Amino acid sequence: MNLISARYAFMSAYLKGEESRSVTSEQIGEVLQRSATMQDALEIIGDTDIGEYLLDQPIKTFDDADEHLWMYLDECLGRLDGFDMPPDMSHIAHLYAEKYDVLNIRIALRVILKKVPSSMVPIGKICGGGYLHDMSTAREREELSSILAACNLGDYIQTIEEITEKDSQSVSEGEVALQNLYHQKVLEAFRGMADGHLLEKAFRIGIDMVNLQTVFRSSLGGNHTAGVPVLSGGRMLSEGIVQELLTLKMAEITGRLENTGYHVMAQEVSKRYEKGAEITEADKVVEKHRSRILKDILSPRILSTSNMLWYLLLKELEIRNLRLTFKMLADGIPPAEIKDLVIAA
Repeated sequence: MNLISARYAFMSAYLKGEESRSVTSEQIGEVLQRSATMQDALEIIGDTDIGEYLLDQPIKTFDDADEHLWMYLDECLGRLDGFDMPPDMSHIAHLYAEKYDVLNIRIALRVILKKVPSSMVPIGKICGGGYLHDMSTAREREELSSILAACNLGDYIQTIEEITEKDSQSVSEGEVALQNLYHQKVLEAFRGMADGHLLEKAFRIGIDMVNLQTVFRSSLGGNHTAGVPVLSGGRMLSEGIVQELLTLKMAEITGRLENTGYHVMAQEVSKRYEKGAEITEADKVVEKHRSRILKDILSPRILSTSNMLWYLLLKELEIRNLRLTFKMLADGIPPAEIKDLVIAA
């Protein structure tokens, strides 16, 4: 076995081992049934990797839990950097972390242009460079651009400078432009990687899913209007198709999706809403199908770059589930209200 194969073998074994130590749907179910406090929940998941980490942290409130969940994800990324990974796997991990840089840029723009306060996510180059506080307190786009240049994120500066108005539409268009630029960078990187076709397929399906959430919410809310900013680069749904779907009613959308892999998902959204479900039901259905489809594409492969992408998506899903669960426990929300929001991987 050559050195590259040995690296893939080691990293695949490590990532699969970490996957086996993630929080299971059964454990989440037990938490929802038996937990009265966050400490109860932590004891139930204590034999998982994230559970072991959290049990060692001083968690008293939801804010404590939220902070340490993000710190755990950052530690996972740091742990990966400690290995002699194949270059493609290393690149995927760093591209994944950059997603949070883009999120923090979007948050900063909302603060600067719309005066909407929000918390930053402590992951990525901006955080690693010690600029997260400066980013959160920036009040001019010039300050933001200076931080991005210092963090080697200059690719995003032009997009920020092109936002000329402070109205909601202009800011939304700018945020989508930032996401599209990031997606373009990721897809270009995938094309040169081993099993890049699988990575690209999974990533483009993820873009489709985000656009379909917008479409379903728009239709169920009665806002049949094209022209809202949507993501580009989807696998089966071009920007033009998404804009057309935004003008249709739910039954028409379901019919248009008949020859795609999203027809069953659209049918489920439609049926649930007909039974009196809220608009947010669409998000629950989309997230469930997204997780299943991406797992089917990425998880079965061995000695593959896809192992890295699936591990990162799994960690993200794990943290999402635990944030929901801890929020429920902290605020005294009945478990039935979040049960369908928890997505089993």
